[in-house]
Amino acid sequence: MSMITAEKPSFFSNLFCLGPYRYLIRTAALGLVLLSLSRLALVLWQYDRVAQTDVLTQLFVQGLRADIIVICLLLVVPVLLIPLSSVRGLGKLWFQFSYLWCLLALVLLVFMELASPAFILQYDVRPNRLFIEYLKYPKEVLSTLWFGFRLPLVLGVVATLVLTWLMRQIFRSGKCSLIRWSVGKTVGLWCLAFMLLFAGIRSTTDHRPANPAIFAITADAMVNSLVLSSGYSVLYALYNLKHEAHSSEIYGKLPTEQMLKQSLDWPWLKSYQFTNPNYPTAHWQQAMIKRPKPLNLVIVLQESLGATFVKSLGGLAVTPELEKLKQQGIWFENLYATGTRSVRGIEAVVAGFPPTPAQSTVKLSNSQQHFTTLASILKAQGYQTQFVYGGEAHFDNMRSFFTGNGVDQIVDQSQMQNPVFTGSWGASDEDLFATAHQQLTALHQQDKPFFSLIFTSSNHEPFEFPDGRIDLNEEPKATVNNAVKYADWAMGQFFKKAKQSDYWQDTLFLIVADHDNRVYGDNLIPVEKFHIPGLILGADTKPELLKTLASQIDLAPTLLSMMGISSCHTMTGRDFTLDNTSPGRALLQFENYFALMQQKTQQQELVILKPDGESVAGFYQPQQQKLDLSAQAVSLSDKNQALALVQLPSYLYREQKNSSSALCGQH
Repeated sequence: MSMITAEKPSFFSNLFCLGPYRYLIRTAALGLVLLSLSRLALVLWQYDRVAQTDVLTQLFVQGLRADIIVICLLLVVPVLLIPLSSVRGLGKLWFQFSYLWCLLALVLLVFMELASPAFILQYDVRPNRLFIEYLKYPKEVLSTLWFGFRLPLVLGVVATLVLTWLMRQIFRSGKCSLIRWSVGKTVGLWCLAFMLLFAGIRSTTDHRPANPAIFAITADAMVNSLVLSSGYSVLYALYNLKHEAHSSEIYGKLPTEQMLKQSLDWPWLKSYQFTNPNYPTAHWQQAMIKRPKPLNLVIVLQESLGATFVKSLGGLAVTPELEKLKQQGIWFENLYATGTRSVRGIEAVVAGFPPTPAQSTVKLSNSQQHFTTLASILKAQGYQTQFVYGGEAHFDNMRSFFTGNGVDQIVDQSQMQNPVFTGSWGASDEDLFATAHQQLTALHQQDKPFFSLIFTSSNHEPFEFPDGRIDLNEEPKATVNNAVKYADWAMGQFFKKAKQSDYWQDTLFLIVADHDNRVYGDNLIPVEKFHIPGLILGADTKPELLKTLASQIDLAPTLLSMMGISSCHTMTGRDFTLDNTSPGRALLQFENYFALMQQKTQQQELVILKPDGESVAGFYQPQQQKLDLSAQAVSLSDKNQALALVQLPSYLYREQKNSSSALCGQH
């Protein structure tokens, strides 16, 4: 029996058997029904969050509008090729093509909807660009899914197969004739179909076509994502990948001179001279601490270790080793991550680079060589530089970024001999730290200064770690709290060895998180989930509690100054040894929202930029971990200040003005 005919007439054949449009119409109808049912199920699941926003009716109405957009997008190719159906010899081939195309489109929509609950549980939002990025790493992703989400994975695959079979039966139902329409009739209806398709995709008569920002109808990012379908969210993310260099312009655009002036208008930057027009942020940073011999530097970048897990920062008591160490160094009480991904943390901590709505520069093409990082600065000063990671260093493009920007040696899972435990993401943290200690000992024996970045991974789903190391915080074993406690234990063992080593007195250490675990909340930006621990210790560091609001991008300049390294570089973060009294600021990138948070008395003031060019003011109370959005309009000066800070990194990247070879004029 042919795939495009059937013997029994049905309701569908009578209603939807319209020449070459039979599968297109069925796809549109089935797609709208399936997406609406999926949205209904998700709303019922998250009803408490949705009810708080009081937009239930609007959610479904705007959701239908968004579904029409994505279905029209999926039908563009077969609609454009409809005239082929009236060409002799091509008619049957076109019908078979449209059948397969439309069925595949529906299968993809169904698959994305079935994948949504697990993604929402992890990221508190529908599948988006992160979904695309993780597809590049099938080994790690499949291992995580199998060990951490086995039941949802199996149920999702089974449900996709069942729904595919049902949709195929509906597509095959009815007895449709293959008689070709006349060219005139085909072209006439084709023009009408094309106009309807165009109107459906544009979805508005405004100057700009509809985009996800139009469907942001609440202050809750997760609820906003329910308005869209997951297919639309991912398609839009793919579209945006083409516009990475100009990504910050979704918030508006300032003239370059004004942007540069406002982005550099901070108290701690006023003592520097920016004299090179080719590299507008290049400046000479004079180290505030004079040393006869500069210190080594070791950065311990902790995976997903937010303030959520640090008791003294208002979190759970699962990091006792970190709590002990904080008494021995400079403890950042108000340090905030720039984003929600590991590469965003690497970008901020290692390169001192501010966030944008684009991908992190760790993954972008123009930053794979000659991009300013701590490694490139220190390598120019004669340092040996290395990256130590328990997994595979190619993940998230880290190997390429590091080797192209000053890192001499990569030590990853393949070089760890006889690890005591290997999980989905590589060797355990205790294996990582054992290897790191060996590496640091060997580097110190060569009597050359060194820089080492140690990146942990045990605190990552599916939360695998060896037995018998810690008293479990809870049952079952594979939970985030237990994984954090194990990672903290492994780090504690490392520092016990380091303090007894020959390299301790010559080395400055930084312990900092890349981001928090599962960054989500019921606000446009869940500020409390950006709060992370930060600790500088080692060598001759004196204990200090730093209460000033700080950003991850402030760490690199501070470290250079404490090490006794004076250098020319392009980083615009704050050196806290130069100025630790001025009110601080933090830069937060969450999904398509950017926020500038500034220190004001007992609360922090925020300017939040939205992707439709609008902005909103907010007030964050750290003690209560509460963000209140203001009904008052953001002043033009405040908005421009935030806009300058998010436009600066895009400009520096696009124009390749963050070069490690930048000169500072007089130096």
